[in-house]
Amino acid sequence: MSIQEIVKILTSAGIEENEANAEVKLLIEKFCNLTAVDIIMGKKLDESKLNIVREKAHERARTRKPIQHILGYGYFMGEKFEVTKDTLIPRDETEILVRKAVDIINKNNYKLALDVGTGTGCIACMVANYSLSQVIGLDISSDALQIALNNASRLNLYNKAIFRKSDIFSNVRENEKFDIIISNPPYIPIKEKANIQKEVSFDPDLALYTNDEKGLEFYEKISKEAYKVLNPKGHIAFEIGLGQCEDVKNILKNNGFENIEVEKDLAGIERVISAQLS
Repeated sequence: MSIQEIVKILTSAGIEENEANAEVKLLIEKFCNLTAVDIIMGKKLDESKLNIVREKAHERARTRKPIQHILGYGYFMGEKFEVTKDTLIPRDETEILVRKAVDIINKNNYKLALDVGTGTGCIACMVANYSLSQVIGLDISSDALQIALNNASRLNLYNKAIFRKSDIFSNVRENEKFDIIISNPPYIPIKEKANIQKEVSFDPDLALYTNDEKGLEFYEKISKEAYKVLNPKGHIAFEIGLGQCEDVKNILKNNGFENIEVEKDLAGIERVISAQLS
């Protein structure tokens, strides 16, 4: 079976051709130990390994399981991050949040950041990697925290990205104060679960859904308690969902934040909001 025939397995299942090509290259890299350059240079593919690639492509097409779950990892800001069923798959949009947080940290010479709902630890790791700030990542899931620790260890971020089990701020110590809170919280109302894209349904419910009507539950909870863990004039930065910008702005204003800024993604969608404690 040729590579193009394997690509067709994916495109026949409704996966866009460019995406299918990219995914097959990732499968070959993983299961045949060959890079894209190896393929271009005409390096021969082992037939038995290529059969594994074909089987994985069939699994992807049949179940619509995300390619990251089949591989066991995904890429974020150029780095490889381990992912499992217990963690949200890192997505390109979240890179905007990281860049904004790093910009705030570096401009203000901040030393300590808090990542609420860390999941794979991708935000904490990349903020720690691109700034001088130490980052503490919090998550309610012990399984997710183990993955975050694995990712930080692989990136040699010892004592730069640290992880702790906590339900929002429940395990933040009384004397701990942070310069910035960063979070990509759950923001999909539970009522939308039935209509969610199949690939997204493989992400953990804890990382996706809120119990309120508009998906604002965690913006409310985090913003309301933020003053307890932030230093004076500290910052907060959130990833937000489609159509949530004005509501989150109001939540921030009502909880003592000012200097609100909004960043859009490549599709022109308001994706990141940041603010400073008054």
